[in-house]
Amino acid sequence: MRSRIFFVVMILIAAAIYAIARTYNNEYYFFAIYTVLQYVVLATAWNILGGYTGYVNFGSAAFFAVGAYSSVVLHKLWPDVPVPLLIVVGGAVSGLIGFGMGYLTLRLRGAFFAIATLAMAVVLQTLITNWSFVGGSRGAYVIRPQKVDASLFGDTIANFITTVIATSYLQYLCLVMFVLAVAALTTARAIERSALGYGFATIRDDELAAEASGVPTLKLKLIATTLSGAFMGMAGAPFPYYISFIQPSSAFGLEYAVNSIAMPMIGGTSSWIGPLVGAVLLGSLQQWATVNISSAVGVLLVGVLLVVFVVVAPNGLVGLFKQTFMGKKA
Repeated sequence: MRSRIFFVVMILIAAAIYAIARTYNNEYYFFAIYTVLQYVVLATAWNILGGYTGYVNFGSAAFFAVGAYSSVVLHKLWPDVPVPLLIVVGGAVSGLIGFGMGYLTLRLRGAFFAIATLAMAVVLQTLITNWSFVGGSRGAYVIRPQKVDASLFGDTIANFITTVIATSYLQYLCLVMFVLAVAALTTARAIERSALGYGFATIRDDELAAEASGVPTLKLKLIATTLSGAFMGMAGAPFPYYISFIQPSSAFGLEYAVNSIAMPMIGGTSSWIGPLVGAVLLGSLQQWATVNISSAVGVLLVGVLLVVFVVVAPNGLVGLFKQTFMGKKA
């Protein structure tokens, strides 16, 4: 029941932010909001495995890229494929890869697991680079439709969306990403307060003790890798329509791997709200730096802030807030 109330509240907040953006009549705001929401989903997805379970994943960009290239494949086979279907397919493919990666690598721990996820990202990038059907190293153009196709929701809702809510395709993508971000946050919060979340926490705190106590650690870790990979793939699925041209260097970009780790760590990995805070803070700063300084400053900004927060607030902003104002340890 509380999860339903939380979901409704988050939808209302998202609707309010979207309505405010509509009043400015500036498409750039939707570009920026989409990017921030994309990082909210990525950071939340990473935190399910890295924060709740304690397994650091350096292959976030690979899952994001798999979701993006799943959309490229579908677009070539079915040019008018609806975006919600792209997200479902991208999430399913990335979740399946997450399950396979977990089954092969989760017997490794610590730095060995992290290196294995990085190696997986390199292997996947090599495969995509040499796959001519999706453009290979040359990349592929994905022509964004001129009008919103919301027929998947029925004629009445589709007409309402296209005439009232989203008058451009970019606004429609932003609206879809709002819903996806709310779904990711709701899932993360539900996990945190469930028996599954407590199981993840026992693995993070002491996996050997958890195994000795009868906790099915491998099963729980596979669930974590599957969920984490699926949400990362969902975040990447609309990317080709957002950027219109995709190539391996952009889909497997360093910023996705770095941001998906840095944002939860800066915000705090112990709670669902930490990745949200980190993504909104860092995402907004990166957008400001892109407009006022240079796009190349983004990763540098993340690196500097990550070093500062590791030293000053190792438990992130949420942990610092709890210690300072609530007298609690994160």
